[in-house]
Amino acid sequence: MKKDLICITCPLGCQLEVDYDKSKIIGVTGNTCPRGGAYAEKEIFHPERVVTTTVKISGADPSLLPVKTSGSVPKGLTSKIIEEAFKLEVKAPVRVGDVIIKNVLSTGVDLVATRNL
Repeated sequence: MKKDLICITCPLGCQLEVDYDKSKIIGVTGNTCPRGGAYAEKEIFHPERVVTTTVKISGADPSLLPVKTSGSVPKGLTSKIIEEAFKLEVKAPVRVGDVIIKNVLSTGVDLVATRNL
């Protein structure tokens, strides 16, 4: 199988062409550094994302607190994490880095505030 990707590990944004089968990368072309190959393998077999969303907050203006995961989570869990955040309402004051949900969905990653409110 073949897939085109844009590598995001450095500012070059190399256009990768990845040739792979069910269990391994057969070849990667288009990368100008070795990190492109590692990125391609992770993106094909174990894609991860940092999730950014908002949580309702009372006692502050604006009424939405921006939050993000403290690290990458499996791509398939992004919408479930957003759903969990949607259920919450926190109370002000909140500081940047405050943990809003510890170990969100048992990922080992926290959902943290990204703004002081």
